[in-house]
Amino acid sequence: MEVKTSLLDNMIGVGDMVLLEPLSEDSFLENLKKRFDHNEIYTYIGSVVISMNPYRSLPIYSPEKVEEYRNRNFYELSPHIYALADEAYRSLRDQDKDQCILITGESGSGKTEASKLVMSYVAAVCGKGQEVNKVKEQLLQSNPVLEAFGNAKTVRNDNSSRFGKYMDIEFDFKGDPLGGVISNYLLEKSRVVKQPRGERNFHIFYQLLSGASDDTLKKLKLDRDFSKYNYLSLDSAVVNGLDDATSFRTVKNAMQIVGFMEDEIRSVLELVAAVLKLGNIEFKPESRCNDTDESRVRDKNDLKEMCELLGIEQTVLERAFSYRTVEAKLEKVSTTLNVAQAYYARDALAKNLYSRLFSWLVTRINESIKAQTKSRHKVMGVLDIYGFEIFEKADNSFEQFIINYCNEKLQQIFIELTLREEQEEYIREGIEWTNIEYFNNAVICDLIENNQNGIMAMLDEECLRPGTVTDETFLDKLNTVCAEHQHFESRLSKNSKFLNDHSLPHSCFRIQHYAGKVLYCVEGFVDKNNDLLYRDLSQAMFKATHSLMKELFPEGNPSKVNLKRPPTAGSQFKSSVGTLMKNLQTKNPNYIRCIKPNDKKAAHIFTASLVCHQVRYLGLMENVRVRRAGYAFRQPYGPCLERYKMLCKRTWPHWRGPAREGVEVLMADLQVPTEEFSYGRSKIFIRNPRTLFFLEERRRQCLQDLATLIQKIYRGWKCRTHFLLLKKSQVVVAAWYRRYAQQKKYQRIKSATTVVQSYARGWQARKLLRELKHQKRCEEAVTTIAAYWHGTQARTELRRLKQEVRNKHAVTVIWAYWQGTQARRELRRLKEEARNKRAVSVIWAGWQGTKARRELRKLKEEARRKHAVAVIWACWQGLKVRREYRKFFRANAGKKIYNFTIQRIMQKYFLGVKSGLPSMSPVDKNWPARPYRFLDAAHAQLRSIFHLWRCKKYRSQFSQERKAVYQEKLEASELFKDKKSLYPSSVSQPFKGDYLEISKNPKYQKLNSCVEEKVLLADVVNKINRANGKGASRILLLTKKNVVLADQKTGQVKASVALPDLISVSVSTQNDGFFALKLKEGSASAVKGDFLLSSEHLIETITKLHHIGSTASDDGEQLDINISDEFLVQFKQDKVCVKFIQAAPKNGNSASCKRKNNRLLEVSVPAATA
Repeated sequence: MEVKTSLLDNMIGVGDMVLLEPLSEDSFLENLKKRFDHNEIYTYIGSVVISMNPYRSLPIYSPEKVEEYRNRNFYELSPHIYALADEAYRSLRDQDKDQCILITGESGSGKTEASKLVMSYVAAVCGKGQEVNKVKEQLLQSNPVLEAFGNAKTVRNDNSSRFGKYMDIEFDFKGDPLGGVISNYLLEKSRVVKQPRGERNFHIFYQLLSGASDDTLKKLKLDRDFSKYNYLSLDSAVVNGLDDATSFRTVKNAMQIVGFMEDEIRSVLELVAAVLKLGNIEFKPESRCNDTDESRVRDKNDLKEMCELLGIEQTVLERAFSYRTVEAKLEKVSTTLNVAQAYYARDALAKNLYSRLFSWLVTRINESIKAQTKSRHKVMGVLDIYGFEIFEKADNSFEQFIINYCNEKLQQIFIELTLREEQEEYIREGIEWTNIEYFNNAVICDLIENNQNGIMAMLDEECLRPGTVTDETFLDKLNTVCAEHQHFESRLSKNSKFLNDHSLPHSCFRIQHYAGKVLYCVEGFVDKNNDLLYRDLSQAMFKATHSLMKELFPEGNPSKVNLKRPPTAGSQFKSSVGTLMKNLQTKNPNYIRCIKPNDKKAAHIFTASLVCHQVRYLGLMENVRVRRAGYAFRQPYGPCLERYKMLCKRTWPHWRGPAREGVEVLMADLQVPTEEFSYGRSKIFIRNPRTLFFLEERRRQCLQDLATLIQKIYRGWKCRTHFLLLKKSQVVVAAWYRRYAQQKKYQRIKSATTVVQSYARGWQARKLLRELKHQKRCEEAVTTIAAYWHGTQARTELRRLKQEVRNKHAVTVIWAYWQGTQARRELRRLKEEARNKRAVSVIWAGWQGTKARRELRKLKEEARRKHAVAVIWACWQGLKVRREYRKFFRANAGKKIYNFTIQRIMQKYFLGVKSGLPSMSPVDKNWPARPYRFLDAAHAQLRSIFHLWRCKKYRSQFSQERKAVYQEKLEASELFKDKKSLYPSSVSQPFKGDYLEISKNPKYQKLNSCVEEKVLLADVVNKINRANGKGASRILLLTKKNVVLADQKTGQVKASVALPDLISVSVSTQNDGFFALKLKEGSASAVKGDFLLSSEHLIETITKLHHIGSTASDDGEQLDINISDEFLVQFKQDKVCVKFIQAAPKNGNSASCKRKNNRLLEVSVPAATA
């Protein structure tokens, strides 16, 4: 990628219009078109940036581009909006000069995107840090919120800003953002009730219907169908490239980042829905007896739903639409409204409601993003305001008149500040000042804003005049007062030359603005300037219970009735513009002029006539002429000498003296005429662009010659370097080769020497081995002969000993055989004697057995005969009984047997239950199993009866004090079970009540005497400070009538709250001890607001409060216990949201409270461990 080191390098067209030669409107447009065709959308006029809307994304806003333009000179790189933003930021940071950036242009020219780019660049280059990043994020996220409520789709722009915005961004001494303040100007509230063809209402209406959930729409009583709402145009409801559903989620997220609470977001959406419902209210005429017309609401369903959203009684609002009350000192006159007047009142209410809601949003954003510190701040203002508007024919109305007046004031301050800047620079540099002639539009501003005979003063006077006031009477007055003004024309003015010109209608007047003549139609001037909202409607809105209505309609307060007529829209805008001008004059201005290249909102199309029209009314040609009236180009001596020093041999390549002397030598050597330039104290001033282009052309030619010289020197150096490298390489290769050859030769000699040595050593070793082997053989022969001799002697001795042993063994064997024969003979004799004795015993036993068996058979036969007789007798008796009772048995036997069986089963079951009864503990859940399925009901009933009886026996053992404790435990279970994470840990802890023993402790004797009733609870709690979220120890005393907070050290009573004044208690669902006591509004106890406390015995404290509060209430209502992780607490006049989040433990495992901003206290609760 080609890097540009100067504005003049590789320039496409002319980057600075001051250098354009020749200067004409055609050359101006041609230069813009040439740069636009090459994607160069930024062009300078001195320090002014011209921005062309490319209608597509360009890769010129990346983080790399931000770093490229960071801390660079304004003219150092090609034109870019980042260069202007960097110049403004560095001047603010380093020179301590407040800055303002004025962005102007017509709708669709890219003003809003330009302001976003400026803010994003400043956010990218300023400091980093948690707080700084938070402030930057809030400043950037305020844009989506304001765009949703203040932008709309028009025929010229799909995201057109319908309001003027001025944001002051405040910085500290380091250049880090601290906050900001936003001012809005002239919201186009007429768009709420009527949109031109091809345009649509503000974005938020379509985003709400497209992106909100079904549940949210149901609560707001809305339907997704756009066609059901009269205030929404249908021909342009859907815009290509805009995703309303995604944008709605983005807006809600941005509101949360900026600091809106959930209830505030809900309240804003309710008002948006109310505006949509308001547009659906229609009226019908109704005649009265005195022949006057009266209006009535046709269908009251939309009216009812709107009243429910705002909390207004339906009859009150219905009457406000039908009657108007006029007050004058002590008199009141009530008149009826006809249908046309009722529709006017409805639309006026819708416009005022939306306009005031938008102003409230701006105020609320300012509360969140304002700087918290009170030290002196550096300020950078960004003004994004509508440009000069000229519609075709007579479509220019009051809004265009006000917008063009604002642009006249901006043009006036632009010319004044530009000339002042030029003059100051000439004086600072010691250059002779030449008076510059230019058109001073102060005469036009005076025509519009003069307090005596200005157009706006005449309009206000006409609106306040009694009698019949119409747009025609206003025009007549203008014709009388401004008839001779040279910049005012009408049909009847003396200055008009168009008395027979039909292009100037009777109901119009023409003003010669600095950007050209504009024809205004007076129709609607009086009504739009009055902008009246009937007092009946204001009072009806003030009666609403909605949280924002009293703040939006303060004039509706009956106790503060102001009979003065409210200021007109024109006077309000005039005052705002005057304040803006004073603010801008205290700051160093920077200008961005935005131009729309075509009306088709398409890329690569340049419509010359449209661009020419914008160039004229933006006064760009006038701006260039002012810049070129003295000297067209100026540059410090150092950069000038550095850029052009190669054009003179005495300054090339280095100049050793001062830079100014070098520039003087350079210009003298180039023979530039002295009238074409002047020397300042630190800069050289060039009068004609041709001189600069002459220097640039000479520099270009010189650079080409220098490039040729550099190439020649480089090529010679490259060849010499290559040759020296080859030579050095050859020496190195030769050295390495010689080393290698000597190493190989040495290796061969070393190898040969080793072989000779090995052969000699081998011969010596073999000779020594032969001698050793011969000596060893001789020694082994002697040893073998001695061994053979000793072996022969041992074998001879062994044979002798074996013979002796053999003889002894033979004698022993013979004796053993003889002893064995004798023993066997004795054994045979003994066995024969035993055999004879056993035979006798066996025979006797056989005889006795035969005799016993004969007797047994005899006895069995006799027993068999007796049994047969008994069996026969029993059968006979049974047969006799069966014959006698056969009829009776057949009729009743089955039922008897069934009843007998059931009785036996029940008896067995009851005995089983009796033996298996569980213990008398009420928590014992054991119970014997049922034996049969038909006993299910009886089994369950018996179990229930036994449990109730067991509980009764257990309760009869309790004392009255113990019963009260268990009653409080039961009440705590109903309040907190499965709702509060702290509750399970409190179940096992008894409720003690008086933890301080206040009646016995002498330290609290004085405090005890101050309390008349019996103290039911005495404990130490922490009272949370409203300012910083830190806790202070207090003693909490609870009696039957009061809640008392006393100082822990001194015992002095700090606050006493009567229980009837306590309306609710709020706690979180988490494992913390924080609770809020919410007091009744208007009560004596609620002077300082609600109490936010923290206690270690939270469950007991809230339970006793709930129990005693219900008994102390006059109407018997129970005290409301609100369990939620986010609730509101009233601290004096402010409502602060207390939000509980889970976080890692910091100071032990206790919860900590921290004040995040004016409306948020954040309690960090350690996550519960398993």
